[in-house]
Amino acid sequence: MCRPIAMLCALLCVCLGAAHLCAAGTSRTLNLRPVIGVLAQENLPGDLSARGSSYIAASYVKYIESGGARVVPIRINRTEREYADIFSSINGLLLPGGGVDIETSQFSRASKIFYDLALRANDAGDFFPIWGTCQGLQQLTVLTANENLLTLTDTRAVALPLNLTPAAKSSRLFRNFPEELLQTLGKENITSNFHKWSLSTQNFSRNAILKRFYKVLSTNNDGKKEFISTMEAYRYPFYAVQWHPEKTTFEWIDKPGMIHSTAAVRASFYTGSFFVSEAMKNQHHFSSPEKEEQALIYNFSPLYIRGRGNFVENYYFD
Repeated sequence: MCRPIAMLCALLCVCLGAAHLCAAGTSRTLNLRPVIGVLAQENLPGDLSARGSSYIAASYVKYIESGGARVVPIRINRTEREYADIFSSINGLLLPGGGVDIETSQFSRASKIFYDLALRANDAGDFFPIWGTCQGLQQLTVLTANENLLTLTDTRAVALPLNLTPAAKSSRLFRNFPEELLQTLGKENITSNFHKWSLSTQNFSRNAILKRFYKVLSTNNDGKKEFISTMEAYRYPFYAVQWHPEKTTFEWIDKPGMIHSTAAVRASFYTGSFFVSEAMKNQHHFSSPEKEEQALIYNFSPLYIRGRGNFVENYYFD
């Protein structure tokens, strides 16, 4: 191939990057109808609004939808075969925040099944992304390290700036963020934290498995302990945040730490759209349009719980 034509082909690959992936000299069409699974979990203690044994906060569903994808609720207490069937039909997985035991709960059991499936799929060249928020980040660390390294922090309801690491700007997650937004994330209290457990940077640095697996993109400090607040896997499309980008846009509980500024909303948008763009690289699909329709969240109605608890709306499941 002569040099001008080669240069033209390279330019076309860049220009068409939003619609195609340029890999090994060929293009692979993106999946523009991605479906992302959101894992349910056992109801929180004292949830008087519960209408079933498990729930998904509606803010996570809206968060994924705002990024350009549809949602399939993944219920707990299902068989491994059922989970394998779901895995082969969806294009990504979101592990949401919550308050269950990340070692013994049904949420933890299902997370491990999907985590193992995702490892095997990616190792075989089947690109499958996972996103963890708050409890989801904590769950991923336990699954990767095969032990619980979390520690208590004073972060139950507080907004913080991100202490971005040198690796953040070139990371897959942050590299397409506008420069001014990254600067704002690093200076202003716009990331909402609602957790009592964290992965301290000390425990992370002492664990060889976690250090090899995850790149730390940001940390935070509660005044006494530094902890991991954003990370991504080196070899896998796995991403996790200890903070809550979905709350900024879709939760309106009147608590300290709830931030709805323009910059916070933009950060929510960029994280959500990034994860959906990763899911677009996956080509899994349901066996039929009818099966897909039956699985979507549209078959369920969220319950407005009027501020009773930590969420505005929840989906409940048997």
